Amino acid sequence: MPAAPSIANSVTVRLVLPARPTAVSEMMSLIERAGGVVTGLDVTGSAQARMRVDLTMLTRDPEHAEAIVETMRTVEGAEIGKVSDRTFLMHLGGKLSVESKVPIRTRDDLSLVYTPGVARVCTAIADNPEDARRLTIKRNTVAVVTDGTAVLGLGDIGPLAALPVMEGKAALFKRFADIDAFPLCLDTTDVEEIIRTVKAIAPGFAGINLEDISAPRCFEVEARLREELDIPVFHDDQHGTAIVALAALRNALRVVGKRLEEVRLVMSGAGAAGTAILKLLLHAGARHVVVADIDGVVHRGRADVLSGEHPNHAWIAEHTNPDNVSGTLSRAVRGADVFLGVSAPNILTEEDVASMAPGAVVFAMANPVPEIDPEIAARHAEVVATGRSDFANQINNVLVFPGVFRGLIDAASRHVTMDVLLAAADALADVVTDEERNATYIVPSVFHPDVTTVVADAVRRAVAGTEHHPGADDA
Repeated sequence: MPAAPSIANSVTVRLVLPARPTAVSEMMSLIERAGGVVTGLDVTGSAQARMRVDLTMLTRDPEHAEAIVETMRTVEGAEIGKVSDRTFLMHLGGKLSVESKVPIRTRDDLSLVYTPGVARVCTAIADNPEDARRLTIKRNTVAVVTDGTAVLGLGDIGPLAALPVMEGKAALFKRFADIDAFPLCLDTTDVEEIIRTVKAIAPGFAGINLEDISAPRCFEVEARLREELDIPVFHDDQHGTAIVALAALRNALRVVGKRLEEVRLVMSGAGAAGTAILKLLLHAGARHVVVADIDGVVHRGRADVLSGEHPNHAWIAEHTNPDNVSGTLSRAVRGADVFLGVSAPNILTEEDVASMAPGAVVFAMANPVPEIDPEIAARHAEVVATGRSDFANQINNVLVFPGVFRGLIDAASRHVTMDVLLAAADALADVVTDEERNATYIVPSVFHPDVTTVVADAVRRAVAGTEHHPGADDA
């Protein structure tokens, strides 16, 4: 079954049509028969015999768009002009810019902004480094750092190709939390070099957001930076995903009338995101968890656990699967209350979901192709969520990372703790009220006006309960 047309593959075609009454309807019908979806039609010029039209349509992929355009040429009298891919248009010249917050119009302005006046500010910071939060961009800046080794579902595409994603992340920081974020794409995959580089640039930032760094290196990079820096370090692929997943699961279990402490939960995926979700679930009170990966269920007798070949798997085996279940994912999900996947496409079957307990919850979060088609999963599961924006219940990190960093920065926090992550998850879950919650609405929209402020407030309170630093309340 081919993918549905989507906004990610939207194109605008400039064309000239004869000014006959049926020309537009002929074109629209042709596009519809070819599998496209017309979303806009603007007449941009007209004469007695001809009219110029900009037609925007959704397609499945670039090849589908090209095929539709070729078909459009068959309409009698049609002339096809420029075809613009709207996604690429959005990225032309990059998505970010730097602007001065202060005017520089006169010699006096120049003397205050730069030399000689700036020297006095430098001296003040040299005498009291905490003043940097008050007197520089450090008070509101985050570095978005990647090595380009695990970008979206594309894998290791390198730092240059990762830049559009990091730009997008920075744009979301600004849009949802008014944080100035800068993309830093590092041309190295060496753990020590990444750590040295981030430490070297850290003085200019209030926080570090690690992004799209492959496992298992990301674990060491994050752990070391957290230990060696005095600003919060947050790996969004791990902890952003974990917060949203826990928040969504809280509400899904409320819908089906079950408690986290009592459900049988099966996870697929033991990489960065899976491990972070697991640790937060355990911290939140989950007790009956089994984790599977490409080699089956992780248990204490598995070869890679016994050999110590994969320390992360050894940790998982020690802290989960109390009954030491072994075998396949399919076997593990029988009778389970929850399936939570952050792994690979199409690894869960309809029969697997049917074998789960009544009131089952399925989170198939592999992206862009989930572990099971959500429409198929919904035939048997009561609540289904994915990582995609074209299905209900999207597990989307943008729900949390802006608010988490807003709270951490405002509290002048130096660390990210499990209690902070838990507070953010609980706050996000509670944005969805009892009156609103149902099987298709377990997480709020990313455009919900309260999300960032509610999460930020919860993070600030969690930080205040564990640490205090000078400057935390500075204006």
